[in-house]
Amino acid sequence: MSDRTDNSAAATAVRPFAADIPEAEIEALRARIAATRWPERETVTDASQGVPLAVIQELARYWATGYDLRRCQAQLNALPQFMTEIDGLDIHFIHVRSRHQDALPLIVNHGWPGSVIEQLKIIGPLTDPTAHGGSASDAFHVVIPSMPGYGFSGKPASTGWGPERMGRAWAQLMQRLGYTRYVAQGGDWGAFVVDQMEAFAERARRELIATGEKVRKRSIETRDQLTPQEEQIARLARDGRTNPQIGAQLFLSARTVEWHLRKVFTKLGIGSRHELKAALASLGQDG
Repeated sequence: MSDRTDNSAAATAVRPFAADIPEAEIEALRARIAATRWPERETVTDASQGVPLAVIQELARYWATGYDLRRCQAQLNALPQFMTEIDGLDIHFIHVRSRHQDALPLIVNHGWPGSVIEQLKIIGPLTDPTAHGGSASDAFHVVIPSMPGYGFSGKPASTGWGPERMGRAWAQLMQRLGYTRYVAQGGDWGAFVVDQMEAFAERARRELIATGEKVRKRSIETRDQLTPQEEQIARLARDGRTNPQIGAQLFLSARTVEWHLRKVFTKLGIGSRHELKAALASLGQDG
């Protein structure tokens, strides 16, 4: 029994991680790029036959001799990185806690194809907003996992690691880090994972209080009536329209729609689009 307990604790442990890419692997990558057999040049002067040969060759040159992989490795290693086993697979993630006490936990999902490197530039403004012109109330604790098979996460040995399974894994990751109330964001393939996180959270009665492309702080300060524009946006959001779709219909930018939706959520004291129907009904605006 003691051995099983020890093994279980080891499997769920959160282990510090640092990237250390062998020089031999870097040189082998450069050699493979240099050994590329190029096709003949296209017969047109535009992109109608695909990406021009010169563009691809310049890109290959950049990756072979221009890109500084060691600089990228140093950027990653300057951040707190970890590994933990979830559902039999090692998951790599970045976890940066804000110095602000009331920061809201946030998990950010990269897309396909992609990696955590895409999100490095947002960590500073999210975890330390006061250093970037924001206020302490804008602060987040940021968790950025690498999808299975991506970056330093383990590679699945079988099928089945789709958005639903990843959503369950990320919910387990947040629980393991001690977060029971948090928000989630995902772009591209990561957006599907966030959708599954919300579905899983509802089934498990977890307190996932925001989801999708809109990262929102829950700040219930007033229950004032909505303005006509806010009401119109809220109805469209309730009916499943995306921010770009709402913006196109109302001649607004998607970013403006997002800003108005945040105000709607604050006024109604809700945390998701799923709660909009009941909230609008309570105000007699559910038509």
